[in-house]
Amino acid sequence: MNEKLVVLCVFLGFVALEVLTGRFPNRGASKKRDWIIEALSMIAITVITIPLVLAAVHTLGDRFFPAAQGMLADLPVPAMVVLLLVGDDMVQYWWHRTSHAVPFLYNLHRAHHSASYMSVRVVYRNNIFYYLFMPSLWISSVLVYMGLGVIYPAYLIIKMAVIIGAHSSVRWDEALIKRPWLSPLLWIVERTISTPSTHFAHHGLHKEDGVTNYKGNYGNLLFFWDVLFGTAHITRRYPKEYGIEGLEPVSWKQEVAWPLAGAGNGVKAASPLPDADTQEA
Repeated sequence: MNEKLVVLCVFLGFVALEVLTGRFPNRGASKKRDWIIEALSMIAITVITIPLVLAAVHTLGDRFFPAAQGMLADLPVPAMVVLLLVGDDMVQYWWHRTSHAVPFLYNLHRAHHSASYMSVRVVYRNNIFYYLFMPSLWISSVLVYMGLGVIYPAYLIIKMAVIIGAHSSVRWDEALIKRPWLSPLLWIVERTISTPSTHFAHHGLHKEDGVTNYKGNYGNLLFFWDVLFGTAHITRRYPKEYGIEGLEPVSWKQEVAWPLAGAGNGVKAASPLPDADTQEA
């Protein structure tokens, strides 16, 4: 299975849906700087970061821990899934949450939130160093080296399909929200995986709108981590505006290449814990 090709097809499928529904390329909200940030971010993670991390883990493993290669290959599939969900997805939840609490890390993540729209274009939109430093990417690479490559392609496809769908302006969960008789199913879905409604709330511009929760809703594949760790805010609504509230704008160079392009002005950290009245699961 060529998981990269499948993920690309999923991505392009959502692009096509956004085009067909008139929600791409976000004319009026999207500027030239947005296209530059998104293009450079996508190139960086796909062409540089992921190959570099995989090569580094394999090289270091062969040099210092050759006995570890494939040592987990005989584990039952459910055990492999749990290891990936914890080592990759849960760790990414904490990395994402920490990135909203530590100013240095927020400088690497603010590009993801500076877009005034939601779209598949935002999926990989981050500083070029954000993914390079992301612990879960290194951990998942180590787990693959240790034998979890057997299920990793399927895991990656499912995870990226959820993440892409959670960012897309197509808002697939709206079909469930509009049908009250599907509410019991939606109750389970929105507490298990990230949906447009729950993830859009994380990108909202105004916390006073009753929907926005940029101090929570950090989940990537599983929204369950937000439920478990008390950062979930579920409204089944979508913010009317998106972006970063209260921060001065910086150049696209600073957003993409900080600290090489200079310190980001106006960066302030969000509290790692949500306001008491936004905890709702």
